[in-house]
Amino acid sequence: MPLASPDDPRTFQWASSAPAPLIERLRAHAAGGDRVAIGSAGDGGPAALGYGPLWERAQALGQGLRGGRPSLAGEPIAFLIPPGRAYAEALVGVLAAGGMAVPLSPLHTAPELAYIVGNAAPARIVAAPELCERATAAAGDRPVCTPEEIGTANTSGAGGDVAVTAGAPAIMLYTSGTTGRPKGVVLSHGAVAATLASLEVAWRWRPDDRLLHVLPLHHTHGLIVALLGALWAGATATFMPFEATGVWDRLADVTLFMAVPTMYAKLIDAYRAATPERRATWSAGARRLRLCTSGSAALPAPLLRAFEEATGQTILERYGMTEIGMALSNRYDGTRVAGAVGVPLPGVEIDIVGDDEQPVRDGDAGELRVRTAQLFSGYHGDAGATAASYDAAGRFRTGDTGVRDPQGGVIRLLGRTSVDVLKSGGYKISALEIEAALRDHPAIADVAVIGAPDPTLTWGDLVTACVVLRQGASLTLGELKAFARDRLAVYKIPRALRVCAALPRNAMGKVQKRQLLDAVAGGGDGQ
Repeated sequence: MPLASPDDPRTFQWASSAPAPLIERLRAHAAGGDRVAIGSAGDGGPAALGYGPLWERAQALGQGLRGGRPSLAGEPIAFLIPPGRAYAEALVGVLAAGGMAVPLSPLHTAPELAYIVGNAAPARIVAAPELCERATAAAGDRPVCTPEEIGTANTSGAGGDVAVTAGAPAIMLYTSGTTGRPKGVVLSHGAVAATLASLEVAWRWRPDDRLLHVLPLHHTHGLIVALLGALWAGATATFMPFEATGVWDRLADVTLFMAVPTMYAKLIDAYRAATPERRATWSAGARRLRLCTSGSAALPAPLLRAFEEATGQTILERYGMTEIGMALSNRYDGTRVAGAVGVPLPGVEIDIVGDDEQPVRDGDAGELRVRTAQLFSGYHGDAGATAASYDAAGRFRTGDTGVRDPQGGVIRLLGRTSVDVLKSGGYKISALEIEAALRDHPAIADVAVIGAPDPTLTWGDLVTACVVLRQGASLTLGELKAFARDRLAVYKIPRALRVCAALPRNAMGKVQKRQLLDAVAGGGDGQ
């Protein structure tokens, strides 16, 4: 059981020698009835999978992976399987066998797969039959097997449950690589359980919840918050590829929906393009949802308002990182503040720290630092980077700049310190604040603000708006400045405009601002 009280940052901290909490939960769910773990997507796809069969299939796969050994003892096992019941079986099988799951993604390019496999050095790769060729190309001399081959392997002497502890490694996820090569983030069973237990309290997860799962599964959002969040609660997760009209059609059948801002934008585009009759049907279905959340990137306030008008649902925005789990969330009960990521979740302590390494006053900006039982065990094979990620007080350095509201206590993010907090004309400026203001311009479909090098060496960072225009629209720098003049302080108004066909984004919808900076530095179209 957890060691601390509910208002202590160590809440949900299990003793390292205690049984792994997620494994214990899944075993209990399997024995406790016929609830559905993975729902059927319909359309002739795989049937639903109950918790009992999920546990049995996972045990068989884990037994094959062990090959007669009592445990995998933290051995990394990579798997390349599309979202669905086979993915859940492989994930739970690796965890229940005492291994460390290393999820690979069909979205990864060949070089990305090769890099992760080379860095993680898994003992083997488990791949869906249709992805074996891609897995083999990345594997080097490591064996590649399908789940069916492993499940029918000779498992003599490997029966029985494996003793997996809370301190054992559970999952290794790779960072998005926005500040360098992706790093393998090792999460213990205890850290994963701390995230799941905190969100169960904060978001009121229930066994009768039904989650529509449309997120990639190689990031914290899709894997831990969504899939494992449902399995922890004994709820049902139903997978489907994201397609806006298909999602609208399915929202009436579920109680929870989790997405990234770009998905919500596509949902609103589809809603506006639909007939009045179809919009009415979609709205009625979505109003029955219990909770919609957004994460992985900032949610524009106009998008939150548009979705609320269409569905009656106020999207709950939250904040987390691979290394820290989930740290902040708007309140489930109470006001959800547009543009804010909320208050600390149960078991999380947040300090906002200034350049002097001391907490700043409410209303002042600083870097978010975190203490929680959700924290990672370290970067795989990089003790130096692990040590550097903590300050002298033992707090994790998030690299994100934020400010706490003096009245409501909610925290707003100003962005990544490295790319979203610009230094121009002697001021510190939030790129996210400028983006939020510019999104109201009728010609702008998408926008990212960067601090480009100032060729005059006068301003420091040159506030540059990179915009995607709506079809048939045009925009000049002068028009943009005139629009921004009533919405932003003069020193925040963009001094350069670059029109782009699209903004570079990763699989979770985050704009890759380093790529934009490189493109601007290399010249090209723009104003």
